[in-house]
Amino acid sequence: MFENSQDVANDYERLFETEEGYDVIIYASEDGSREIHAHSFVLRTRSKYFRTEFSNESLVRRDERFILNIPNISPQLLIKIIRFIYCGKTNLEELQESDILRLLIAVERFNIQPLIKSIQKYLIENKNNYVQQNSIEILKKIHQNNAFIVLRNVCIKKICEDPQILLSKFNSLNASLLELLFNRDDLPLDEIVIWDNLIGWCRAQQHSRIPQDPTKWNNDEITNMERTIHRFVPLIRFCHISPENFAIKVYPFKEIIPNDLINDMVKFHMTQNQQFNKDGRPPRCSIDSLIIDQNHIAVFANWIYRKNKFYGYIPYKFNLLYRASRDGNTTESFHKKCDNKGATLVIVKIANSKQIVGGYNPLSWDNSSGWKSNYDSFIFSFTDRNDLRSAKVCYSHGDAKSIGCHSDKGPTFGWNLNVYKGTWYNDQTNSYTNIGIPGKFDADDYEVFKVIKR
Repeated sequence: MFENSQDVANDYERLFETEEGYDVIIYASEDGSREIHAHSFVLRTRSKYFRTEFSNESLVRRDERFILNIPNISPQLLIKIIRFIYCGKTNLEELQESDILRLLIAVERFNIQPLIKSIQKYLIENKNNYVQQNSIEILKKIHQNNAFIVLRNVCIKKICEDPQILLSKFNSLNASLLELLFNRDDLPLDEIVIWDNLIGWCRAQQHSRIPQDPTKWNNDEITNMERTIHRFVPLIRFCHISPENFAIKVYPFKEIIPNDLINDMVKFHMTQNQQFNKDGRPPRCSIDSLIIDQNHIAVFANWIYRKNKFYGYIPYKFNLLYRASRDGNTTESFHKKCDNKGATLVIVKIANSKQIVGGYNPLSWDNSSGWKSNYDSFIFSFTDRNDLRSAKVCYSHGDAKSIGCHSDKGPTFGWNLNVYKGTWYNDQTNSYTNIGIPGKFDADDYEVFKVIKR
């Protein structure tokens, strides 16, 4: 079969440019000052929007030409849309980033799916800095429209990578966008930070100025704040707020929180008894890792805290110091990034396996070529990193060689887990009990996190 589609597209583009035989006059912009000439047979054939317009019996005709008024769009953008309808081409490089976004929103009105996809792809691939710097403003305009889900997800990802973007413009967000963000597990903000900003947002929505101190609110102010915050309360993970912050920053607002919830949370924070916690959601992901996810965080926190189960607030942050695939898989890179940083967690993904292993060092790494003794360090193994039930942990026996700090080696947990010239070893000595770590293995990657007490 012979195809000559490009010539056909070029012919239609010339037809649009020459306006020969046009039978449609389109008035664009708010004041209708600009005429655009087009052909009804092209618009009707290529666009459902225009097909519907031309089927309207009350559509005005003058001198045998259809008259269309399309408000709230600039002639420049409408011409680009119509050109695409004619020939499937448009030049986005001529436009400023903000105009490209306006074009995307306008195109959805005409339901031109190929152009919607192309514009989103262009913004993501060619205007990354603009999307990064304007993620909130873009989301305000597009978040409720599923036609823009690709761009929406990119903006949300950028906010999750740098939540300061959100905090800097928190009070300017509308309620539906806040709900979208609060529903996410990967929003890396402490729950108390979300709560503090939500209270500030609710106060900003009121018509009159409301005191910061809730004990000074009158009955009308309490009622208005309760109505404003009501839709967001189920989205706050109160069980992941520390007992101290709950007492100081949440409990004073008890008048605008449902009684059963506030009573259960008081009991939960006082007793850490799971029966009072109706919220089974995990803490929001606040760990930058290619190996683990937020479900592992509670397990590591339990081990560091020496508890069998930990249902409430996780009292540690895990900040990435080093990733072998990113920073260089060398001993020098490890020591440069991780020495003298305090307590750390090491996580290793074994090559060609689902198994992850690692250890916790409550002390600091250094290159002193010495050994350190303690009882709080541990090594661990997940036979299958996707199955938390496969986890095993073993604490140091207090051996003199619990932690090794050597300039020619990376992380060293006795002789039970150590790396030398890129290869990992387990010689199964007496520092830690054997928990199924292979005797010798290569790693796909490994990461080191600074463990910070909140």
